[in-house]
Amino acid sequence: MAPDETSRRRELDFVHWLDTIKSDAAAIFLLGDIFDFWFEYRHVVPRGFVRLLGKFAELTDHGISIHFITGNHDQWVRNYLTCEMNIQIYHKPTEFNLNGKLFLIGHGHDISPENFTHRILHFFFSNRLLRVLYASLHPYWGISFGKNWSRSHRNRRNRRGMNQTFKLEDDLIYQFAKKTLESGKFYNFFVFGHRHCALDIPLNENSRYINTGEWLEAKIYAVFDGEEMMLHSDKDV
Repeated sequence: MAPDETSRRRELDFVHWLDTIKSDAAAIFLLGDIFDFWFEYRHVVPRGFVRLLGKFAELTDHGISIHFITGNHDQWVRNYLTCEMNIQIYHKPTEFNLNGKLFLIGHGHDISPENFTHRILHFFFSNRLLRVLYASLHPYWGISFGKNWSRSHRNRRNRRGMNQTFKLEDDLIYQFAKKTLESGKFYNFFVFGHRHCALDIPLNENSRYINTGEWLEAKIYAVFDGEEMMLHSDKDV
């Protein structure tokens, strides 16, 4: 089945954006939900994404490291991207030391899931036995079910988002960052996604919480220049 026009446009936009940054980037961090749904069988991966995957391979072949912290939609990424494109995969928030600055970088879905349904989904996607059982499904059914579930989940989230006002005090990632600092563990930057709301919030004089929001529509991303991290938006890409 051919991809719909919107998906193809988004893929082309993302590939073009990667082209525009490849001359300046030393490393690229992908904060999850790059794919609507991804599941790797032993000998089968989802069809599509060939332009994006080809661009990833080109970038890593030219010495640009790519770090992929999985999100709730692509939690079942395993070793295919590492074996074929030398992309480093992380399944939880991970600490990085970049030019002497400490970062905690993650997607954010696994930080205190908001409700019972989210907790059940997180357990399901992170449980090894359930992953093995899911792999016993024929790819036609397994991938079809996953894509349909992902599309339905995204539509529900979008409908909720239209009727909700964002409140920083309700952001569990923000609360997590504050509690981490209060516990004595220090990071210069807490960098997360998941919220679909771009944020740059000082936590104290030396630490900030940065949420990259979302790229596909707002085209927001963060750049670290060796000293400071700033959010950028490039809707003309």
